[in-house]
Amino acid sequence: LVKMMVALITLEEIKSGRISLKDYVKISSWASRIGGHQVYLKQGEIFQLSELMKATVIGSANDAAVAVAEHVLGSNKGFLKRMNVRAKELGMQKTRFYSVHGLPPGRNQKIDVSTAYDFYLLALELLKHPKFLDWSSTRLETFRKGTFQLLNTNHRLIKSYQGMQGMKTGYHRKAGFNLVS
Repeated sequence: LVKMMVALITLEEIKSGRISLKDYVKISSWASRIGGHQVYLKQGEIFQLSELMKATVIGSANDAAVAVAEHVLGSNKGFLKRMNVRAKELGMQKTRFYSVHGLPPGRNQKIDVSTAYDFYLLALELLKHPKFLDWSSTRLETFRKGTFQLLNTNHRLIKSYQGMQGMKTGYHRKAGFNLVS
């Protein structure tokens, strides 16, 4: 669910005119090494921001989320700080982000924390950006010029419930399954 905040900040930066979905993003070494759900980005590859956002929102790709964060604010550290500032601005009082990808923490890292209510507040803000709902309600999309399939992590809900528009699912061993829709 961390990727909802990554998407919000990115969409807000696009709306401000500072960046564009047409921007080209060069994949860093760090982004290429992120595990979990991924689109297997390789260091030095170049993608349009729009493609990386699809991978982040539709496919919940951790490597794409890192690449997006690095592009938007220049570093994961700066982006992470912005995520926490934005969460406070939205009234997300019990949320603290420690990663831009949402994976379980590594050694000496803390776990991202939030509540259902805080993600409700984030969802309300995301509704102001129709592009997010376009992506989050897309069941299947291609990546890498059609050579890779992005299957939405919400695909069963989108298929089963007419009018379903996402927003995001997540899973963590300690928290279990999560859904914001």
